[in-house]
Amino acid sequence: MKQFYFIWLCIVPAFAVSAQGKLSPGANDSLLSPLPRKYLSSIEQKSAKVSACINGSTEKTLSVLLKQQEQLYRKVQRINPAQAERIFRSNLDSLTALKQALKMRKLQLPAGLKPFIPSLDTISSSLKFLEENKALLTQGGKQLQAAIGSVHSLQQSIQDATQIERYISEQKEVLKAQLSQFAGLSDDLKPLNKEVYYYTQQFNEYKSLIGDKKKAERKALEILSKSKPYQQFLQRHSQLASLFSMRDSNGEAQIDGLQTRSAVEETIRRQMGNSPQAKQAVSQLMDQAKQQFDQYKNKLPDLNSSADMPDFKPNPMKRKTFLRRLELGGNLQFRKTSQHFPSNTEVALQAAYKFNPKSSAGLGLAYTFGMGTGWEHIRFSHQSVGIRSFIDMKLKGSFFINGGAEANYISTIRNAEELKSWNRWKPSILLGLSKKYKINAKLKGNVQLLYDFMAKQQQPVQNPIIIRFGYTK
Repeated sequence: MKQFYFIWLCIVPAFAVSAQGKLSPGANDSLLSPLPRKYLSSIEQKSAKVSACINGSTEKTLSVLLKQQEQLYRKVQRINPAQAERIFRSNLDSLTALKQALKMRKLQLPAGLKPFIPSLDTISSSLKFLEENKALLTQGGKQLQAAIGSVHSLQQSIQDATQIERYISEQKEVLKAQLSQFAGLSDDLKPLNKEVYYYTQQFNEYKSLIGDKKKAERKALEILSKSKPYQQFLQRHSQLASLFSMRDSNGEAQIDGLQTRSAVEETIRRQMGNSPQAKQAVSQLMDQAKQQFDQYKNKLPDLNSSADMPDFKPNPMKRKTFLRRLELGGNLQFRKTSQHFPSNTEVALQAAYKFNPKSSAGLGLAYTFGMGTGWEHIRFSHQSVGIRSFIDMKLKGSFFINGGAEANYISTIRNAEELKSWNRWKPSILLGLSKKYKINAKLKGNVQLLYDFMAKQQQPVQNPIIIRFGYTK
């Protein structure tokens, strides 16, 4: 409960209380711009996509768990048939029934507390608000109802997956306790433990996709956030607000043992004052605290209890989506060539696929342009285009081993057919070290020192030592 209140305190502003929470014809909010046309379609498509991903992942996990437990059942049956029936029969039947019900979309689970996802709560609340204020829409009611239906299906998928996640986690612990009496089966439980752990991680990954907002969504929520009735509507009807039904005279959540927002703000004002410098200092402290908190979350992601601690070294990339494994970046290389070519600059863009936090591989495209022969003779000219493949493996700390194969087309390109002439491509085999460092929260920099093993075989002969400056995001 304290965690929810912390989110309430940090994210949700203090809203004014309203009797109805609807736009009135004479209110200033009636002058708000209509919402973007793509808002509802964007919500509908994203909700349907995430719901399908969650259902597919859950169905696949149930199939894998069923297969793993059938294998364990056969092993225990060879040792003690009666014990095998007692331990596995009920669980195997439950997994089979869950799989069939999920496939037919007829899953009926005990009602439980709906998982709170801030971004999904915002979307759902905005759609409910639009149902009462359709003047803000540029589309008809059918599009709104389609979006509401898609969000409802997503909420149901999340609730079902949450219940299944809880069930398989509990069954994992039960099996672990029951199989402890059989010597030599501890290693056979590891695949099951991994599957349960990675399912939880993938489920959390899909839930995080809900918070990825497109341009239409960001614009729509920006417009709605300026509406006082919408703020009042959130205060009364959002899932977060329902967690704090007891309110003080100012309309704030009143929870025993926790301070209200106004009390916290008053304490800060007395201690720090109202000067801009004081407010900036508080803001910096909050940013530092959030960064530290995020670091702890990354180390122990979404663990519900000590029983969820994995008994193996997990790969945080294993169940991430393909796009979230991609690492985009680029680099610059300055080279002084022989008299046949002027000094030039090579610019490259690349995309790496991360296998795990310590290794990745990728492809890139490069373009080289000449800069002239000196300060008095600056002239930009086309030199070459190139393709790259590379692999990056962590050595120690922030140092990585970097290597790859490249090819550059060093000639004027008259038409696309000329690129098929392989004898005009100059190959390179590179190997060296890379030093990575943090630029800001979103960007990382790197400096590469590479050796080209084929530089001396090229005409004209190239310098084999290469230094590149790059970045990734």
